[in-house]
Order: sequence, then structure tokens, then C-alpha cells
Amino acid sequence: MAEEIRFDGRVAVVTGAGGGLGRAHALLLASRGAKVVVNDLGGAVNGTGSGTTPAENVCEEIRAQGGEAVPNFSSVATWEGAQEIIKTAVDNFGKVDILINNAGILRDKSMLKMDIEDWNIVIAVHLSGTFFCTKAALPIMRENNYGRIISTASAAGLYGNFGQTNYGAAKMGIAGLMNTVKLEGAKYNIKANTLVPIAGTRLTATVMPPQVVEKLKPEYVSPVVAYLASEQCELSGAILTAGAGYFSRAAMVEGPGVFFDDPESVTPEDIAAKLSEITSLEGAKEYDSATAQTGYALSHVKLD
Repeated sequence: MAEEIRFDGRVAVVTGAGGGLGRAHALLLASRGAKVVVNDLGGAVNGTGSGTTPAENVCEEIRAQGGEAVPNFSSVATWEGAQEIIKTAVDNFGKVDILINNAGILRDKSMLKMDIEDWNIVIAVHLSGTFFCTKAALPIMRENNYGRIISTASAAGLYGNFGQTNYGAAKMGIAGLMNTVKLEGAKYNIKANTLVPIAGTRLTATVMPPQVVEKLKPEYVSPVVAYLASEQCELSGAILTAGAGYFSRAAMVEGPGVFFDDPESVTPEDIAAKLSEITSLEGAKEYDSATAQTGYALSHVKLD
């Protein structure tokens, strides 16, 4: 039998934890011994408004089960708010070991109809919010030589979804952000991974039928989050998908491509003639950094 994964002595910050996925993550971590900062602005799905009730309610649930939790009501969308979130963990529990970037909003419209503000606020909450909270937590994790960061992306980012250019761009950006945090945190035992949840929440309820939402409970996603947040986790820079009992890994891969001996002589017609080989993913591979990918692209070039 596998060793039980627990979080005794660990401190977790979960953003957007007043409901849905964040609440499920917070409750599971707390049930296994983590001390949790439950962050939630308490606003509407579109990011407007605020309130203390959602975060406080989740803290009460955790305490009722014998766990420890404190609320935080700051917005992830500002550097000051993110610093306050992490400060809440340090002031109450002395450190932060685990950061789950989960806070999010929706402003769905086709690009032609989307207001600039709809773009800006979604990027601010999802992408900038993930950056701000991660940047605020990293110095503490580095000092303690330990950290687990899980950031929430979406299939809308990986694969696209009509009417979600803002959301999709932010979510794909989060995957890129974690790819670099993976590299920068490696020497300090900080592991950074990306979660692609398939879950029925306040956000997805606007685009999914009720019978589908019922089959996609947030609690079905949280086990993989708990693993990624654990000491046992060996993954870093991975993109894991989870929902309805389904768990998988997504990856950015690149085909072997075509090498032309004389780059200066390549014409558009050469590209057209070789397009099937250029676009083939047979024999595709992953790269652990941009440097590795560039190295392959230059592998046929003689450098003076």
C-alpha cells in the first residue's frame, strides 16, 4: 500500500478558495494536516463586487473538521493584494510551503464584441494574478528550500474555445509561466506544475448543461492537486488534466522537422513542397527549455 500523503506542518495558500475548485482543494489539504489560507475576493463570476462571506465560510468548514485556516479577502490582480495574501500566511503560520493559484473570473465574448476592459481584467486576474502570487511566495520558498506551486490553466488555453480569447490567452500564458518557474525554482526544491481542470463550477456552469456540471464535481479534481502539492511529488513543469475520474498529461511537443542546408536559398515554394514533413508530429519530442529546443534547431549548423 502506498504511503499516505499528508501535509502536517505544511502551510498552503489557495486563491479563489471561497467555492468550487479552490474550496475543494483547501478542504482536502486541511483534512490531511495542512494549515490553509483561504483567499477569496467574494465577488461575482465577472469579477465585480466583493465580500468576506465565502472565504470565512470555508474556514469555518475546515475548523469544524478540526483543521486550521484563516481567511484573506485581497485581490490577486494587484501586486499589493498578492503580497497581502502571502503575508497572511506568514503572519499566521510563519511560512508558505504550497501555493495553489486558482482565482479566476470570466468575461466571455467573441473578439469582435469584446471590450478592452473585458480583456484587461481577465488577463489581470488569471495571468498577472498567478505571476504576482508566485513572485510574492518565491522568496519564502527559496529561503526554506521547499515549495510546491500549482497554477490553474484550462483546455480553452491549450486547445481554444469560442468566445474566450481573453481567458484562453491568459490560461495558456499560465502554462508558459510555470515552465519558467520550474527552471528558476529547481535548485531550491521548488516544483511548479500546471493544472487543467474539467469541473462544474460557477464559471463553467455558464457554458455547460446542468447534467454535465453534476458529473464534474470539483472534488474529483483535488486528488491530483494534493499529489502535486506533496513532498512526494517529483514532477515539475508538467501539465496535468483532471476531471470526472479522468487524469492525464498534456504536453507541448515539436516534430523532428525538416533541415535545409542553405537557409538563404529557402523559398516559399520549398516550404509548400515540404509542408507535410514540416508539420508531421511523427517522432515528436518535448523540450525541457527553450535553450534545448534552439539547440536542436541549430544541430545541423556548423558554428565558427
